[in-house]
Amino acid sequence: MSLQGSLSELPLPDVIQLVSVSGKTGAFEIHGEQGNGRIYLRDGQIVDAMVGNLRGDSAVYEMAIWSEGTFAFEPGKESSQVTIHMSNASLMMEAARRLDEWRVLSRKIPSLGLVPYFANREKGADQVTLSPQEWILVTRIDGERSIEDIAAQLKWAPFDVSKLLFGMITTGLVALGSSGESGPQSRLWQAGPSPVTLLGLAEKIRAVALDVVGSGGERTIEKQYTTARTLIERGEGFNALREMVEQNTKAISLLKGADTAAMFDEQVRTLLGELQQS
Repeated sequence: MSLQGSLSELPLPDVIQLVSVSGKTGAFEIHGEQGNGRIYLRDGQIVDAMVGNLRGDSAVYEMAIWSEGTFAFEPGKESSQVTIHMSNASLMMEAARRLDEWRVLSRKIPSLGLVPYFANREKGADQVTLSPQEWILVTRIDGERSIEDIAAQLKWAPFDVSKLLFGMITTGLVALGSSGESGPQSRLWQAGPSPVTLLGLAEKIRAVALDVVGSGGERTIEKQYTTARTLIERGEGFNALREMVEQNTKAISLLKGADTAAMFDEQVRTLLGELQQS
């Protein structure tokens, strides 16, 4: 049985279903803009799949959302491994669900080749709370790497990266630009250190301040840290750290004296200076 065609005319889940009901053994070769992949069937059952860094059912799900590309079925071609143990029905049901979800995601993420960058948020914007996975993702956003590049570096499915980015784009934390764009919007991320870097420095300043004030001044320091964190997440950037240092210096001066406050101020402003020069 020889079968080949275009994914734009016949979605991959439908093609696989057509071949699997015939009980054939062989491999689908799929070629798309996102890369090349394979899906192996044995007696009509999907047993293995691979694309990029993905293997198994996650590879099937990734290729199932491709709307452009070509496919060809090679009868008799087998895989030496079995990485998929789900039934075809369960596998295709999940693939179809993801395809529907991808149609929603693609309204804000039309291409995996787009480059995410941190957007300038308006003052007074709601605070953004990130999940552990979102924190991992934002540490890879640098205004240069595309969604595909980030997914490859993290060894995550591009679909999963896009799903996380969709929420960040919706809240205004992240925007997308084309690689190599020279317009100001695509370069907003260059206006200063990333929020992740600023939040990390805020924690360092907090630690230094707590060490200086000792017991009795923790509440004041924690309050300034919380305020700075909120402002950074709202897009205030470097100014939030400056304000945090100024307020902590005033508090330390009252609690420990001017000399101790001056020592603290010099120590943390050295950190700020290094960040500005980096």
